[in-house]
Amino acid sequence: MAIDPMSAAAAYRANAGVGRTFNTGAQEETAQSSGSSFVDLVRDAAKDAIDTNYKAEEVTARAMAGQANVTEVVTALAEAEGTLNTIVTVRDRVISAYQEILRMPI
Repeated sequence: MAIDPMSAAAAYRANAGVGRTFNTGAQEETAQSSGSSFVDLVRDAAKDAIDTNYKAEEVTARAMAGQANVTEVVTALAEAEGTLNTIVTVRDRVISAYQEILRMPI
């Protein structure tokens, strides 16, 4: 089952009471500022990963047409592989955290 990160972030924001004001003594902070920065971080990371993979596909297609050299192809594929490894690692950590939350006693 695939989970869309943007939908998950929107559901979290809806249920976390984003926008409420908290009094922390001398200063007040809104959850809106911290919530939106996390959503922006996830969105930017996803866009960067997608762009890296599109670039690798483009360079590979150009190489097949004889318009790119081997160094460009290897560099683009290495970047795409690094991005994929990062995404898989983050996914594994999120699943691990979710499983740990499920094991917590209520």
